[in-house]
Parts: sequence; C-alpha cells; structure tokens
Amino acid sequence: MPRTPAPRPSASPALDARVALLRRAAHAEPRLEGVLLYGSWTTGEADAYSDIEAYLFLGEGHADSFDGPGFLRALGRPALAHTNQFGILAVVFEDDLMRGEFHFEEAGAGIAAVEGWQGMVHLPDPDAAVLLDRTGRLTEAAARLTAPLAPEPVESAAHLTGELANWTLMLAHVLARREDTRAHNLLHAMVAPLQLKLCRLLRGTTDHWLTPSRAAEEDLPAADLARYTATTAPLAAAALRAAARASWQWSRELAAEAHGRWGTPVPEALHARIAGLPAQD
Repeated sequence: MPRTPAPRPSASPALDARVALLRRAAHAEPRLEGVLLYGSWTTGEADAYSDIEAYLFLGEGHADSFDGPGFLRALGRPALAHTNQFGILAVVFEDDLMRGEFHFEEAGAGIAAVEGWQGMVHLPDPDAAVLLDRTGRLTEAAARLTAPLAPEPVESAAHLTGELANWTLMLAHVLARREDTRAHNLLHAMVAPLQLKLCRLLRGTTDHWLTPSRAAEEDLPAADLARYTATTAPLAAAALRAAARASWQWSRELAAEAHGRWGTPVPEALHARIAGLPAQD
C-alpha cells in the first residue's frame, strides 16, 4: 500500500500546498513507485522564497516515456519548463513564480543510489520527505540520511587549504593577463565559497556545508563577514586587485588557524610567493 505520512507545516503555506498537490498526484499515478523531497522543506528551513525539489522514481519501462512536464501540471500551470544544464527538469509556476526542480529516474537504480547520498543530503525527518513509497525501499534508503552533514575536519581543512592556493594562483595569473571579468568571476564564484567552507569548519557551523553562503549572516561572526566583504569588489581593476589581496590574506589566516588546530599542512613558501602576485599591477 502507498505510504501517506502526515503533512508537516512549514513557514511557507504556498509550498505546503504545492507539496500536498504533488503527494496527491503521485499517489494517483500508478507508474510512479516513489517520490522523495529534498531541500529546505525537508530540513525545516522553508520560507516564502523556497523552491520545491523532488526525485520521482518510475517503475520499470516508464522512465524514458513518462511526460514529466505534463504530470507537473497537476501542481500548477508552468510559465517555464525546461531541462537545465544538470539534466534536471526546471519549472517556474505561473501563479506565484515558485521554482521547482524535478528528477525523473528509473526506480531500480535510482532508489538504490539514495543511501549513497550520505554526506550530501540531510533528511532530518525522512517520513515527511517520502511522499510516496509503494514498495518500502525508498523509506528504507531515506532513513539512512537522518544524520546531519558533518565534514571530517582534518581532511576537509587540508583539502580546502590546497584548493585555495590552487585557485588563487589561477586568479593571480588571470589578473596579470588583464582578464578582469574572468578574474572577477573566479574571485566570487570559486575562491569565496572555499573560504566560507573553511571558515565554517573552523567556527563549527557546517549545517549549510554544501551551500556555504546560505544563512551566513546568522551562522558566522560579524568579524568573518567583514573579512568576506573585503574579498568582494566591483569590476574595476584597482578594486579587483585590492579584493584579491584581501582574499588571499584571509585564506592564509584561515589556513594558519586550521594548521594550529588540526596540524594540517601549509606550504608556506608557496603561499608567500602567491602573496606577491595579486599586488603586481
């Protein structure tokens, strides 16, 4: 028999209503074997701006022919429905502009892979996340994802220290080439998330490990946010180079703090050489 867990209210009535529609539509569609929500609704962090995100597992022989966009019309009329660069069906609902991301997969391999999500997906309440389970396999797999994300500190700090040196060296080379637009993107899209991860690791605030900028205003001390702010810059040559220097200084300080706490290696000679590069005009 299909499982029907009790609804869980969130801070977003609109999202709750759309989850209820998805649950109802899934139970009425015999080709679906299971449906699993993920994202902010499942972690209790949903608000008025949250998306709806789900894996929909199809019975054998149906994955290739199932009309995903057509099925999702039961949740609301789409203003946009397209497969994004990650192969996920991305939808924007017309009535409230709520975004949705939906994975349609064959149930056999798809459900078997769920328990391997440990360390990547956190489901504090798997009973709420599982909207449909006709066999019990999805519930069993989701139950393995209740532990919060907790990166191993020594290995993670060592990895991040290396990554920061690698990407900052690339940033310095791109700046020297006068590709300021590319450097601007590197600084904000590649280096900054690594810094925020290392900072979170040191402060013990790793609940948002996979998206380290999420809720940073609540999770990190003001002093760290100020250091992060100093690494940001408009696309102007002088400001960009000043931000790059501030960024590398913060990276070195975070690496040194990690070394003092966990003994992670710091290649001091390389770090010193990199320090001189962003300063060159």
